[in-house]
Amino acid sequence: QVQLVESGGGLVQAGGSLRLSCAASGSSFGTNVMGWYRQAPGSQRELVATITRGGNTNYGDSVKGRFTISRDNAKNTVHLQMDSLKPEDTAVYYCNANAGIVRVPNYWGQGTQVTVSS
Repeated sequence: QVQLVESGGGLVQAGGSLRLSCAASGSSFGTNVMGWYRQAPGSQRELVATITRGGNTNYGDSVKGRFTISRDNAKNTVHLQMDSLKPEDTAVYYCNANAGIVRVPNYWGQGTQVTVSS
């Protein structure tokens, strides 16, 4: 069982930066892969970035070159550094964790609001 607690959301101006954090507790078995997804009003939830325990990363096309995902395995924490923010980045951002094994459940954070003003 994994619990995810997010922090760092807020309101920023276009071109600014924001750093999201997600702290995981419970079984480390369920956090082999961690990442961030986002959902804007009226839109489907989409991939932002994922990172494996070994440090392999994957980014959604819309954030490549602007966002950086990282993790601290000892602290069981994942971060998302968001630079050059655009109004289009406005969404609820959700932390995700899973074991990377079929039939093992995904875990989700409660979501944190990121709003980018023009």
